[in-house]
Amino acid sequence: MCLVLFCEEKEKVVATQKAPGSCPYCGGVVMAIDVESTRSLFCLRICLLSKRKFSCTRCSRHLVSTIYDQ
Repeated sequence: MCLVLFCEEKEKVVATQKAPGSCPYCGGVVMAIDVESTRSLFCLRICLLSKRKFSCTRCSRHLVSTIYDQ
């Protein structure tokens, strides 16, 4: 028995802004990018997620935030 599902994920940039600090690799400016992703199964939208991603404008590296809630 084989089950094949048609799943799709779309990402859309909602906003960009300058983040505080600088890139630890090259010292460039860090940009915060708000991304909204939608997952759908066939034609039905399953979930909507909002994420914030960080990247350097000089070396184009994707950076990870190390701030943890306690």
